[in-house]
Amino acid sequence: MTAVGGLGAECGGFRFDLSRICDRSGARLGKVRTPHGSFETPAFMPVGTQGSVKGISPHELEETGSGVMLCNTYHLALRPGQRLIRELDGLHRFTGWHRPILTDSGGFQVFSQRTGTKVSEEGVWFTSHIDGARNLMTPESSVRIQNDLGADIIMAFDECVPYPCERGYVEKSVAMTERWAARSLGAHARRGEQAIFGIVQGGMHADLRERSLRGLTAMPFDGYALGGLSVGEPKAEMLGVLGHIGPMMPAMVPRYLMGVGSPD
Repeated sequence: MTAVGGLGAECGGFRFDLSRICDRSGARLGKVRTPHGSFETPAFMPVGTQGSVKGISPHELEETGSGVMLCNTYHLALRPGQRLIRELDGLHRFTGWHRPILTDSGGFQVFSQRTGTKVSEEGVWFTSHIDGARNLMTPESSVRIQNDLGADIIMAFDECVPYPCERGYVEKSVAMTERWAARSLGAHARRGEQAIFGIVQGGMHADLRERSLRGLTAMPFDGYALGGLSVGEPKAEMLGVLGHIGPMMPAMVPRYLMGVGSPD
């Protein structure tokens, strides 16, 4: 185990301190600092889809030792809406959770519907599960919603491809996700208050994962996530992707493994 003396990246009220790296596996110990406190990594992040973890009060969630909670942009934008949450001073006051919060981009929820979803360069048309209304989510609108929600860490808008998926489609999707990432950065109006992460896609294709990572790390994101995993593929394939692309990700910023569900 190598001590690295608190090296890391800093942007405004957000900072990542890397303290140790395992010489054998490359696993890291670190701490993410945000305007609403810090949490140590590795961390398991409980999901509070609409602002609360089901069956647990914010106080009880704190007692579990959880340091950060995830909230869902898609669900909160549809109900109660980002305007109401903004008027209430953001998610921390709305939820009663005063530790760090991360919001996803809403992309996975939009794409998981599939029926009635239309993807284009502009963004994604989808049907609300609440009232059946047709809505458009773009990289710009996703980031604006997350700016209004006021999370400590927000995510760039990306396309999460299904499994299985033809290589040709995945290739085009990786290129579009990179363009959407640049648009997400351009729309981010609260830099310094909110960190923003880019999301590496590429399906089960190692070379496309590498291409996605190269494109995103050329942009000034505060951290990088691995998306598009645990979407129906065999666990061995998921672990193969992780084993290949994980060590290539930047060491001095946070890494976020999205939506895999189980602690192991």
